[in-house]
Amino acid sequence: MTLLSHRPRLSGLAIWNMCVGFFGIQIGFGLQNANTSRIFQTLGAEVDSLAILWIAAPLTGLLVQPIIGHFSDKTWTRFGRRRPYFLVGAIATTLALIAMPNSPSLWFAAAMLWIMDASINITMEPFRAFVGDNLPEEQRTAGYAMQSFFIGAGAVFASVLPWLLSNVFDIASTAEAGVVPLSVKIAFYVGAAGLFSAVLWTVLSTKEYSPEQIAAFERARDDAPTAPVEAEAPARSVQGWMTSGLVCAVLGGLGFVLIGALDLEKELLILAGFFAGFGLLQIAVGMMQRRRITNAATEILNDIFRMPETMRGLAVVQFFSWFALFAMWIYTTAAVTRV
Repeated sequence: MTLLSHRPRLSGLAIWNMCVGFFGIQIGFGLQNANTSRIFQTLGAEVDSLAILWIAAPLTGLLVQPIIGHFSDKTWTRFGRRRPYFLVGAIATTLALIAMPNSPSLWFAAAMLWIMDASINITMEPFRAFVGDNLPEEQRTAGYAMQSFFIGAGAVFASVLPWLLSNVFDIASTAEAGVVPLSVKIAFYVGAAGLFSAVLWTVLSTKEYSPEQIAAFERARDDAPTAPVEAEAPARSVQGWMTSGLVCAVLGGLGFVLIGALDLEKELLILAGFFAGFGLLQIAVGMMQRRRITNAATEILNDIFRMPETMRGLAVVQFFSWFALFAMWIYTTAAVTRV
């Protein structure tokens, strides 16, 4: 097989086909964000408990995104590199979207949110790398712009869908206590069909380059020799991992003690658990590094601590912007309906 030295330019239609799947993903994401609090309250949740019910979504993203990103980078099957993740995630998200408005209880709905968010992340994370895999440098801006267009279009469609069903098609937007309105149910069914169809469109209409071909592209770009590149040095020494891990684990443990002793909000236990878990993970990576063991955990944590300075700055911006977005998604419906 002859390997190309550079990624060929793709037509506008090919870029469109690559990004159509994002339209479907954003429909699912938009329906989740706009209607989850409403469904929780319909099933008996108080406003004060909405945040803890929503916690599954960000926690799932925190865990799933780096894991799926790592494994999709290293996956190659007869169906491609990224597309198997697109399809599996789309199937699971579609089923969760159908089940969510039919939840018989509050905790079932919370579980559906967890499954839905995990599935959306399984589909979405490889999509971000899809543009870089398939497009030459000079077309990537166009690829990301096309993704942004479909993200915006999917968000608008998902947001207006329940209103459209109620006001244009005269489908009931209210129901007896404890029952999700028919307009919301049908919106989720339409969203499920739209998500699956859009992702399937991308899966069937696009191709992927093999790992050997992508490696050839990277060698040509960097003018690098064909010999294998030596592995990067660890981001930290064994002692560094151990010390940092111990500090985080101790902080998490102290958090558990203080929350119990001072009778603070129990939701804070999640934050304490995060610090303790992150600390234990660093200690485990340090122990594996001492034994020269390499696996997904060691690679992901090393990548995090090798993050360039520019990305660290962007991470801070993302932290505060998503802080605001989740406040909006969780409480907007409850606030509007109350007043």
